[in-house]
Amino acid sequence: MNADNVKSQMRKGILEYCILLILNDKPAYAPDIIRILQEARLIVVEGTLYPLLTRLKNMNLLSYKWIESNQGPPRKYYKLTQEGEAFLKELGAAWEDISNTINHLKQI
Repeated sequence: MNADNVKSQMRKGILEYCILLILNDKPAYAPDIIRILQEARLIVVEGTLYPLLTRLKNMNLLSYKWIESNQGPPRKYYKLTQEGEAFLKELGAAWEDISNTINHLKQI
């Protein structure tokens, strides 16, 4: 079994949660989301992020608005909807459960 494949699957599994966490505080521009994820050592490229943002928007977990930019064309800023905030809370509880389970198993 290839550990890199497993690690990649683990990252993909938590990517939605991470994006919602980023957008929990304030709206963000997609390149800023990528930068934050990369700073957190989650390697993400535009080709991965944009379809995920679209899917989250189609699920009514995100909305967006266009904001004029001094540095070129308007920018699309994503933010959580009320449904997104509720979903983030559910994912937070699920993460706590998973984290507790893993920590327990590591101590056996």
